[in-house]
Amino acid sequence: MAATAAAMHISTEFINLKPNIWKKPDRASGSCCLGSDDISRKRKLPILLFDVMDTIVRDPFYHDVPAFFGMPMKELLECKHPMAWIEFEKGLIDEEELARKFFIDGRDFDLEGLKDCMRSGYSYLDGMQELLHTLAAHDFEIHAFTNYPIWYNIIEDKLKLSAYLSWAFCSCISGKRKPDPDFYREVVGHLGVEPCHCIFIDDRPTNVKCAIEIGMGGLCFQNAESLAKDLSHLGIDLSVPNI
Repeated sequence: MAATAAAMHISTEFINLKPNIWKKPDRASGSCCLGSDDISRKRKLPILLFDVMDTIVRDPFYHDVPAFFGMPMKELLECKHPMAWIEFEKGLIDEEELARKFFIDGRDFDLEGLKDCMRSGYSYLDGMQELLHTLAAHDFEIHAFTNYPIWYNIIEDKLKLSAYLSWAFCSCISGKRKPDPDFYREVVGHLGVEPCHCIFIDDRPTNVKCAIEIGMGGLCFQNAESLAKDLSHLGIDLSVPNI
């Protein structure tokens, strides 16, 4: 693609910022242009892909669920089925089967009570709703790219993330989970852009590393303040739009 002189480029350089991992802007490279004429006339670039749990939304599993079951996290991890939640996230089983398989020993538990516990624990991480609002106000295309089961609907019902992003890329819909490279390629193919036209944000370095390896820009989430700085370094406008 022919690049304009003022276009932004993202190189394939991998940088560990402890804990941030991201792809540094490279305005000298001609490998991939985020502002190439033919694409940028059709949609605003880059496209922003956000993990949800512990990136946008507090994850109750680590904070609240052990208390719900009356056991420490270590004990919970030892007695729960190692694959049940993963299968639920991939949409391979429904919540009734999750309830049957959740514990290795098959013990019963209050499924609706667990859902209520999760619902109560969902909240925006500090500063993230405001950051999403600013990005959406600048007309950036934003999508969730997340490993989560059908219970993402509970998050949406409570927090209304769809005011800022689409839920297009959930593991329960695709049947794939990060960091499966095929999941990332599926996302890019659905969007109809090159990987370098996307910036992916996630709190797990392994997931960010995979994004970078397939050619996306990658940012490892620490908090809203550091993410805003990293996005600014990549040329993302975070100024308050004129009304």
